[in-house]
Amino acid sequence: MWLLIAFIAVPLIEIALFIQVGGLIGLWPTLLIVVLTAMLGTYLVRSQGASALADLRGSFNDLRDPTEPLAHGAMILLAGALLLTPGFFTDAFGFALLTPPFRKAAIEYARKHVKVQRFEMGGGRSGPDPRDPRARRPQHGDDVIEGEYSEVDPSKRPTHPGSSGWTKH
Repeated sequence: MWLLIAFIAVPLIEIALFIQVGGLIGLWPTLLIVVLTAMLGTYLVRSQGASALADLRGSFNDLRDPTEPLAHGAMILLAGALLLTPGFFTDAFGFALLTPPFRKAAIEYARKHVKVQRFEMGGGRSGPDPRDPRARRPQHGDDVIEGEYSEVDPSKRPTHPGSSGWTKH
């Protein structure tokens, strides 16, 4: 229901603001402001998006919870969509989302109202769940795979051009 109200209210607010601002400063200055805010918003979204992506990568590298960097990135993405949408109301909300204090307040609000049931790092579907009592790690002597190897002389080069080095000679 809230989504329906937003889809009805936001365009009405934007139309009313366009009429008011256009009546005060004229058509061309109003259109110029809309284009300039889209350009400025694009620049800010690119720079802050790169920073948010670096924070996300850092959280993965440090094995930290990526929830907050993901939330910042999602809000920056939403800000970009709002800033590219023509209108003063959407631009104001988009610029607000580009300010870190506003994003942090939104994240804190969401933390109070959203409950995470479970979070795991690196679990995936790569193997059995170690908490599952049926899952047993191989013991010494179990699942041994024997093989032979030989060292390859690195000075040998392929005799034909364009070879990748993965072929037999």
